[in-house]
Amino acid sequence: MADLLSDKALRGMIRLALLLPPALRGRMMAALVSRIVAPLTGYRDRAMANLAHVWPEMPERERRRIAREVAQNAGRTMIENYDVPGLLERMKDTPVTGEGVAAIEAARAEGKPILFVTGHYGNFEAPRAALVARGWRIGGLYRPMANPFFNEHYAANMHALSDPVFEQGRRGTMGLLKHIRGGGMGVLLFDVYDSAGVPIDFLGQPAPTLTSAAEIAVKTGALFVPFFGIRKPDGVNFEAVFEAPIPHGDPVEMMREVTRRLEARIEADPGQWFWIHRRWKPKRQRKRAEKRARQQGEA
Repeated sequence: MADLLSDKALRGMIRLALLLPPALRGRMMAALVSRIVAPLTGYRDRAMANLAHVWPEMPERERRRIAREVAQNAGRTMIENYDVPGLLERMKDTPVTGEGVAAIEAARAEGKPILFVTGHYGNFEAPRAALVARGWRIGGLYRPMANPFFNEHYAANMHALSDPVFEQGRRGTMGLLKHIRGGGMGVLLFDVYDSAGVPIDFLGQPAPTLTSAAEIAVKTGALFVPFFGIRKPDGVNFEAVFEAPIPHGDPVEMMREVTRRLEARIEADPGQWFWIHRRWKPKRQRKRAEKRARQQGEA
C-alpha cells in the first residue's frame, strides 16, 4: 500500500509539472526536490556523508552547497526525462562535440557496434537524446526501481526514448549483448555500487565497479565511448560531449579509464554528479573485507 500511495503522489507531481512550460517546470522540480524531497528522504544527508567520505577537509558550508545543487539537478533531470518529446526537441539542435564524434560517426556509417558508457552526471540521457533526435537507434540497460508501481512507468518512459531497452540482470545483459553483437548501439551507466564489482578507486576511495560494460565491448568488438550530458549554467541547456574511445584491453583497466573520465567531470563541477547514490558503502566494504580475512585465516 505504501508503494502504491507514493507512486500515486509521484505521478500526480509529474503530471502537474508537465503542464508547465519547460523552464518553469525545471525550476519548480529543482526547488521541490532540494527543499522538500531531499531532506525528507535522507538524500541530502547521504550526499553530505559521501562528500565527507571523499573530501573530508571540505568545509561543511561547501558540502551543503554541493548537496543542494545535486538535489536541484536530480529534480530537473527527472522531469526532463519524463518529457521524451520535449527532450528530443531540445536536443535535436544541440551541438554534438568531443574527440569521439568522428569515431562514432565512422562506426555508424560502417555498421560497426558502439557501446556508450556514462555516469549519473548532469542529465545522462541528454547525449543519447541528441543522437536519437538525429536518427540514431540506441538501446540500453536499466536497473529496475524497488517500487513496482513506479517502475512500470519509469521503464515505459525509457522505452519511449529509444528501443531496445533491457532490464538489468542476466537475461537483460544477454539481450543487450546480442543487440550489440548484431551491430547495434547501446548505453550503460557504470557508477552504482555492486558487491560483485571489482574495487576501483573512485575519487580516492575504493568503490566496487562492474566490468561488464568493458567485457561486452571486448566480446562484440564495439567501439567503447564515454559520453556526458553537461548541464549549462542556465539550468536548461546541455553540452553533449562524446569523448575519445577507450582502446580494448583488460576490462578492469578499461573501467579504470572510464572512472578517470567521470572523476574529471566531477572535479570540474561536483554539483552535477548524483552524490545521493550509495556509491561506496564503506561500512559494508569493511565488513566484507573482515569476513574475507577471517575465512583466509581459517583456511
